[in-house]
Amino acid sequence: MKLSTFLLSAAFAVAFVSTTTFAGNWAHWRGPNFDGSTPEKNLADDFSKTNNVKWVADLPGPSAATPIVWGDTVFISSTDVKTKTLWAMAFERKGGKPLWNVEVAPGFNQDNNSNFASPSPTTDGKLVYFLYGTGDLVAFDFKGNKVWSRSLEKDYGPFAYNWTYGASPTLFDGRLYIQVLHRDVPVKGRGRHDGPIDSYLLALEPATGKELWKQVRPSEAAQESKEAYSTPIPFTANGVSEILISGGDCLTGHDAKTGKELWRWGSWNPSRIGHWRLVPSPVGTESGAVVCAPKGSPIFTVKHGLKGSLDDSVLAWTSADREVSSDVCTPLYYQGWLYVVNGDRRTIARVDPATGKADWVGDLNSRIKIESSPTGADGKIYFQNFKGEVFIVAADKEFKLLRTIPMGDDGDDRLRAAVAVSDGNLFIRTGSKLYCIGGAK
Repeated sequence: MKLSTFLLSAAFAVAFVSTTTFAGNWAHWRGPNFDGSTPEKNLADDFSKTNNVKWVADLPGPSAATPIVWGDTVFISSTDVKTKTLWAMAFERKGGKPLWNVEVAPGFNQDNNSNFASPSPTTDGKLVYFLYGTGDLVAFDFKGNKVWSRSLEKDYGPFAYNWTYGASPTLFDGRLYIQVLHRDVPVKGRGRHDGPIDSYLLALEPATGKELWKQVRPSEAAQESKEAYSTPIPFTANGVSEILISGGDCLTGHDAKTGKELWRWGSWNPSRIGHWRLVPSPVGTESGAVVCAPKGSPIFTVKHGLKGSLDDSVLAWTSADREVSSDVCTPLYYQGWLYVVNGDRRTIARVDPATGKADWVGDLNSRIKIESSPTGADGKIYFQNFKGEVFIVAADKEFKLLRTIPMGDDGDDRLRAAVAVSDGNLFIRTGSKLYCIGGAK
């Protein structure tokens, strides 16, 4: 692991508990509320690669990781396309000054759809935690000094994924949560060959990396349907804090303190189709825990406060229209509404979280696929397509596409990072750039 400098080119009864100390922090892939939303105001809706840009940084390679922000520091994971290595990077938020960059591990990808730098980092304001698809997990202080590191594959066995591991780490209530939902037999030579392969939820002590507990999370799913690329999401209902886990044909709620499985629901794949891997993360709303079934299937909401193995009677609602579906993008919960991006159909739907009915479905006029999860702030919704076209949609009672802004470069074709928001600025990650966009003019 080595430290180097990278050149910058300047230019309710139900609630989430935020890990941040003020709204300006974006400490997790899904923001301060773990649902893609922030109360930030005065954000830009008119910018370009050269207009209203506070600064832009060159990145050594592509990644699906979303930048995170704490105070005056921006953190981001990256690959290096030239050296085929994985990096942890930090920039000054206000001016874009490069603070430090550390080469964490060798590796680039194991398939052409993604790479090992897909998980987004997270921070508690003390340390920042980077996880990679190689299983390398590293904690740094804000000066770039390594505090501790672990190899999940060495400690718990090689990952058994057909694609590339992409779950982001989550900090909540003094614990660092890591989710690994994969196959129970090796695939393409990957996975443990000398013993059983368990899927699990792991809780670590953030300061040391010491294991607090490991909860095995079994599944009756078949083949690739055991695989999930979702992220564990904290959720508090009626005073009980849970960690929501989606994947393996089911949604489970776990005691945030012990990892014990409190409840399980899952019947979107009763015939056990074998290729229904799951990508979107769950979302918490006042009506329940929302989960997106894969491959054009419906969205479901499981009611609060239930225990044990659950049947469909616990559902608050099931979406009826295929347009209210998401195979990859995690829905946004913002100002009392769900916003669901259907990346295959290139649409966005505003959904009543109490009934599942679509208030509207809007056509984004995108010529290519969308796999970026939407961010909600300042009455607007931000996300990008594979080519780096940033869509800005009004979070209002009628669909209005405010603007489509090309931010990608030639060669960008798999952009997935969400837009981060901090202290009046947008942070947009493309294949080779990190943009800091100024506030509304």
